[in-house]
Amino acid sequence: MAGYEAVTSTSVVALEKARAGDPGNLWIVGQRQTGGRGRRGRPWVSESGNLYASLLLIDPAEPARLAQLPLVAALALAEAVDRMCGTHKLARLKWPNDLLVDGAKISGILLEAAALADDRRAVTCGFGLNLAHHPELPDYAAADLEGLGYRVAPDVAFFALAESVSSQLARWRSEPFAGILSDWLARAQGIGLPIRVRFERTELHGTFVGLDEEGRLLLRGEDGSMTTVSAGDVFF
Repeated sequence: MAGYEAVTSTSVVALEKARAGDPGNLWIVGQRQTGGRGRRGRPWVSESGNLYASLLLIDPAEPARLAQLPLVAALALAEAVDRMCGTHKLARLKWPNDLLVDGAKISGILLEAAALADDRRAVTCGFGLNLAHHPELPDYAAADLEGLGYRVAPDVAFFALAESVSSQLARWRSEPFAGILSDWLARAQGIGLPIRVRFERTELHGTFVGLDEEGRLLLRGEDGSMTTVSAGDVFF
């Protein structure tokens, strides 16, 4: 683990390490980020007091399986939240990898991949967890663990996360994905409810039926047709 008082982004630093030849399985942790990013390049507010950590993986699996990693990461973070708070299934999961408590978002997870010069593939799993404060988001309600009654220090949160991620990655590499998928669905928010899925230029409306065997979202339209969604922003 490499810790920093301030970084542009823990994932940016992790990719720099990868390009310099790091073999992977390296955690980068920052007390704050000056250029934190969310999905689609959106800024991620990164004040001191929360958890900002990225895990660098090198060639973690064959490329066809990498689309499963967001669900693995989300399940690991949800279990880590229970471990650090002493709770049972406190956080629900919103596809593909947001954690919600009472409908409010408490975390952000961003996975990025990059091809390296020596034909290796670097994958960063970036985690941001609202421990002491949370941003005001235009599209979602947000919350932090302290505001919910759970005071957790960043170092305690990190070690809980690292343990959970290690456990879930080992499981993902050695067991069928169906087990992880089942555990993810047991925490799922909104199955059977109407949702809209926003893409860059359009959006779909329908009922959230569940996930397919690869973790893609299944959306049933008003006409009964089924659409499989690989990426998008879900709104209830």
